[in-house]
Amino acid sequence: MGNTRKTSERDTLQTRYLEVLSEMYPSIAAASTEIINLQAILNLPKGTEHVLSDIHGEAEQFFHVLKNGSGAVRAKIDDEFGNSLCIRDKKQLATLIYYPAEKLDLIEKEEEELDDWYKITLHRLIQVCKRVASKYTRSKVRKALPKDFAYVIEELINEKEEMTNKEAYYNGIIDTIIRIGRSRAFIIALCELIQRLVIDHLHIVGDIYDRGSGAADIMDHLMNYHSVDIQWGNHDLLWMGAASGQAACIANVIRICARYGNLATLEDDYGINLMPLANFALEVYADDDCELFHVQDHGDADMLSRIEEQTEMKMHKAISIIQFKLEGQLIKKRPGMLMENRLLLDKIDPETGTVEVDGRTYKLLDTKFPTIMWSDPYQLSKEEEKVMKRLIHNFKNCEKLQRHVQFLLKSGSLYLCYNNNLYYHGCVPMNEDGSFREVYLQGKGYKGKALYDVLEKNVRRGYYLPESEEKAYGQDLMWFAWTNENSPVFGKEKMATFERYFLGEKDTHEERKDPYYRLIEDENVSEMVCDNIIREFGLNPKDSHIINGHMPVKLKKGESPVKGNGKLFIIDGGFSKAYQKTTGIAGYTLVYNSYGLKLVTHLPFESAEKAVKEETDICEDINVIEKLIERKYVADTDNGKVIQQKIDDLELLLKAYRNGKLRENAGK
Repeated sequence: MGNTRKTSERDTLQTRYLEVLSEMYPSIAAASTEIINLQAILNLPKGTEHVLSDIHGEAEQFFHVLKNGSGAVRAKIDDEFGNSLCIRDKKQLATLIYYPAEKLDLIEKEEEELDDWYKITLHRLIQVCKRVASKYTRSKVRKALPKDFAYVIEELINEKEEMTNKEAYYNGIIDTIIRIGRSRAFIIALCELIQRLVIDHLHIVGDIYDRGSGAADIMDHLMNYHSVDIQWGNHDLLWMGAASGQAACIANVIRICARYGNLATLEDDYGINLMPLANFALEVYADDDCELFHVQDHGDADMLSRIEEQTEMKMHKAISIIQFKLEGQLIKKRPGMLMENRLLLDKIDPETGTVEVDGRTYKLLDTKFPTIMWSDPYQLSKEEEKVMKRLIHNFKNCEKLQRHVQFLLKSGSLYLCYNNNLYYHGCVPMNEDGSFREVYLQGKGYKGKALYDVLEKNVRRGYYLPESEEKAYGQDLMWFAWTNENSPVFGKEKMATFERYFLGEKDTHEERKDPYYRLIEDENVSEMVCDNIIREFGLNPKDSHIINGHMPVKLKKGESPVKGNGKLFIIDGGFSKAYQKTTGIAGYTLVYNSYGLKLVTHLPFESAEKAVKEETDICEDINVIEKLIERKYVADTDNGKVIQQKIDDLELLLKAYRNGKLRENAGK
């Protein structure tokens, strides 16, 4: 009796669902047409995925890598023309596609027979455009076409070689474009379309912010990108916490901007007023040279006056002391974070100028602390409280920053399972034996995927909830994720910020990594560890990979980005200029197309101007790290599974129409 009732309920629910589906497909013809269309899509080649990590504000290099698709554009040129074009012509065509306006400026000055060059180049670009468009439906390509030239481009790229009857028609289109002076605009439109179509989907595996000066430009670009996801890094979470109004996160953001000469990102790009901090710093630290707080890697160092430089150094010290105080308050407020060992201000002896760290006493390099009240060293002075109140207000009310952070929340997550690959920024916290470490939050233990899930839930609460203890805890967890040893996006025993400023002993600056990083390097266990992680996140180790960044791969020291017998790739190879001295390169990227996975090694990027003039690229090495035995199609992807389910549902609808269970509505 019970089984009969369940079957009846299931049939009723299915009928209701099919009735809703019939509103969209009201006839046998409509449902059949959609099934045919969807089935055809399943047989298209899988789109190309492009993976970048640890961009750290390096906008110019980021844009260059996007433009060339980490070698994907050049590969399409090679596929299309083979040996029929010389290397010089291929390089010129590739550079034109990357930087059409800039390259045209040079060519139009140098080329004597410009109309002939236009004609040859237009034909070549149309050939490349046909090739990159061939992986998509006409509908998808049509949506990507530039409005001004949509009809003309669609006609040209759908031309068939065997259609000799239309040869004059197509040549006439190109001749007319040249004759009426629209060559330049049309070439630019074709180049931008190729850039758009050569990559189907973009993954950013964390750390868009900090160090470089172009984070806001990068975020603007990502918000307009056709298909992108972001796995938050600890630097991203820091900015998300700051946007929510979390004071310790705000102090950290400003300190890092000051340390890397990046205050313009806050003031100019985001319009955040730092004058309250500047005025406070100039007054309180007037007699302090603040030499320990010099600016690192300042892009405009030669343009700074001595007064400007001194002001930035004083602001740098002022916000650093405020940060240490706020973090101390937070550690005391949240004892469950287990960070008491990072309470260092109360370990300072102002009489001897020393500090006790981990049971040892060290001489301080700087003993000038005019705002610290030694009876309660973590209490902000009245002036510091005023500064922070203004800064919190400015961050929370910065419309552009809020828009960017809301995009991170909408398009991002702490991890992603996508087409059988697992993406996360840092690590999965582990014990020395390779088991997942249990982390306690509010008295409850979490490990592996569950730890990621509870952190992400609280991040969203910390931003979106109205003022409440639940919101405050979520905000504080964003700071926890930034700096705690149990955070999967940090993965070190401590963040030695205080030690790096105030202690000369280099061993105190060391930040011991999570056992995860040792285990994935150990040839005896790395593959097993990777398989365990892959299973933990619900994927099959047989055909899945882990992609993460966060820890720069020091290629010049012999390190490899490939771990676990090809199961894991760390693709932070030094995109940030701050890391390139130790890595020896300028980052790795991954390209995952229908034929397999390619790991791309990049050289440092000097400028777009040099790339255009010298037709240079920064893809030094492209290694095929996994070639598929059988080419992948849309049917093999996550989206393919969704499409197949829709086909199955439509076939049920067809059956319902044909057996009389539902009536067609021909009037719709």
